[in-house]
Amino acid sequence: MRYIWQDENWPALKWDEQALLPLLTKVSYEQGRLLGKMEGLGFEALKDEAHLQAMTDEVVKSSEIEGEFLPPNEVRSSIARHLGMKHVKDLVPSSRAVDGIVELMTDATTNYHRPLTRRRLFKWHASLFPTGRSGLTKITTGQYRDGPVQVVSGAIGAENIHYEAPPADRLNADMADFLDWLEDPGTMNPLLAAGLAHFWFVTLHPFDDGNGRIARAIADMALARAENSARRYYSMSKQIRIERNDYYKMLESTQKGSCDITAWQEWFLSCLRRAIEDANGTVDTVLQKARFWQRFADQPLNERQTKVLNRLLDGFEGKLTTKKWAAMTRSSHDTALRDIKDLIERGVLEQAPGSGRSTSYVVVLVR
Repeated sequence: MRYIWQDENWPALKWDEQALLPLLTKVSYEQGRLLGKMEGLGFEALKDEAHLQAMTDEVVKSSEIEGEFLPPNEVRSSIARHLGMKHVKDLVPSSRAVDGIVELMTDATTNYHRPLTRRRLFKWHASLFPTGRSGLTKITTGQYRDGPVQVVSGAIGAENIHYEAPPADRLNADMADFLDWLEDPGTMNPLLAAGLAHFWFVTLHPFDDGNGRIARAIADMALARAENSARRYYSMSKQIRIERNDYYKMLESTQKGSCDITAWQEWFLSCLRRAIEDANGTVDTVLQKARFWQRFADQPLNERQTKVLNRLLDGFEGKLTTKKWAAMTRSSHDTALRDIKDLIERGVLEQAPGSGRSTSYVVVLVR
């Protein structure tokens, strides 16, 4: 099997920019429109909330792509702490695994202007695997791999080899070329540079594990540089998670092709466009949440009510019952029922239709 890094022109990757121009123009327009919409909000707290949500999605979904499922509330809390968002409430303790990937992602996007050196890259990798293990497997952390790597699926004895990375003995030179280019991409369109950075890094596959997550962090850093902003309002990883099968198919077909990566760049831009479009829904949710809380400026709620309503507005899974209210607030059944009845009288909650034996409640967003 011949891979792209074996092409005589590697790493001189190229694409048909003229063919990509219509899509590139649309993505740039949507990107500018979203950023303009956010800047026009004026309220820093709302921007922080949208930023926090996008970063939470980025960390959670980037891990899910690799089959690792992190608790969203731990991720959100860890990000808020790393970004110094002291006004964010209901923070919970977070594990070392969560803090490690959050440290990587927040450094990539908050300090986007800093050069990505080999030392910084090794630190990112070590933070991903604080115990020196990937699952039950011990791996080398904080340095390039020293052996071959294959991307394989299927049962033992019937493996399907999707990709084989370059030999370890050329990684120092190959990664030096990549890092030098990343800091000086020339006149290349920054969105195309982000797509190239993602593909080039994951193709080199320089580490024993964690290459996909770091590749997506590098792409996020490149996008932050393109926007000259540390605030993220959309999540590429969230969209890639939705399109994970297509993502892997596109990587595999491009890595087995020539140095013309037009198809990859087209897919990357299309995915980015869908991520930005999805972010408009997140922004609307943030605004809706802000308008919701403005209703209680003159009639504040108690701490228990505020906590549960925030959970509901952030996407509480399942049905809200008196029993769940009592568990979340560590209160008695009578106190929970009293809180709920108070909110029903204020028009904040209403009984869900068809509740049956177990009465449940939903938030009334529009009075």
